Amino acid sequence: MDKKAPIIRVGVIGTGKFADECHIPCILSHPNAQIVAVCGANAKLLAKKYSLPSAMNNYRELCERDDIDAVTIASANSNHPDHAFAAMKNKKHVLCEKPLAVSVTQAELMANIALKSNKIHFTAFTFRYNYGVRSLRTRIAAGEIGTPFFARVQYDRWDRLAPSSSEQHRHHHQPFEPGMLENLGSHLFDISRHVLGPIASVIGHTMSIPSSGTKTTPPLSGSHAPDDLVSAWMRHTNGVHGQFFISRITPPFAPLGYLEVVGTEGALKASLSRGGVDFIKRSTPTAPEWIDLQLPPEASLGKPTALRRMIHSYLDACISGSLDPDIDASFNDGLAAQYAMSSLMASQAYGMWTEVRAPS
Repeated sequence: MDKKAPIIRVGVIGTGKFADECHIPCILSHPNAQIVAVCGANAKLLAKKYSLPSAMNNYRELCERDDIDAVTIASANSNHPDHAFAAMKNKKHVLCEKPLAVSVTQAELMANIALKSNKIHFTAFTFRYNYGVRSLRTRIAAGEIGTPFFARVQYDRWDRLAPSSSEQHRHHHQPFEPGMLENLGSHLFDISRHVLGPIASVIGHTMSIPSSGTKTTPPLSGSHAPDDLVSAWMRHTNGVHGQFFISRITPPFAPLGYLEVVGTEGALKASLSRGGVDFIKRSTPTAPEWIDLQLPPEASLGKPTALRRMIHSYLDACISGSLDPDIDASFNDGLAAQYAMSSLMASQAYGMWTEVRAPS
């Protein structure tokens, strides 16, 4: 523990799987942080599991506590705005899971209030904390592959059609179940913008397996059910074109998702994960076979260490009073991803390229 740094006292809102696997253990692993309270349906269970001092079921009461400096939000996407508003009203630092909200209007309000709060506001975009992605971004900026002109992501699985899926999950979408665009598309719009700069316009479509069944009814495009497949194209303001395809109803194209950036003198490819698989590879016109490039030893541990680095970066920002601009995402970055997702849905409705607003 750094005796010179203050102790950040944290409240965790949300007690689902991700709070259990990420937020709570990662906060507890930081030498200058402690969890004061956890709030949610499973609060008593998690408080007992991690020996936490307080279990609560009212998030407003948690945010009103004077012995809490910072809040992390790992609740359902639809609850993010209410939980963030309560935290910011009570002058807490806030980390919110992606997507920031489920609508542009909500995300704009969150970003505006956060900016006026003079507190740390942090959107949890995990892919930024992969060593491979960080190296890729640095190498591109240094001109290692010349001038970038194209980027792509492929990330698909059989998850929704696999025999291990329950009949209810396979044939009936849940009322508030997020689709691929919310779950993963928000990550991909953010990492594309983080690596290659602002996104100017998008075009794409989503596809859903109808709730009536998967064996006899073909997929629908643009349905109101949570999307099972998303295909998108982007134009960055610097001229780079990008593409991503994500799906939970198609066979895996590769063992793991990746970001590939192609330039006039070569290409770089980095894994997209929670840190369990972390690599960077290079290919050139004269040596087209992908060659592994060196990363820190921690990248080879096979553990989701990017989650810990992300949570620790938030806590470090709470201590220092500012985000690390080279890696951390603010609520404004979360809003930028929300704008891109909204523009993609508009492009689907109108069948044309749609401009992406930039956060003010």
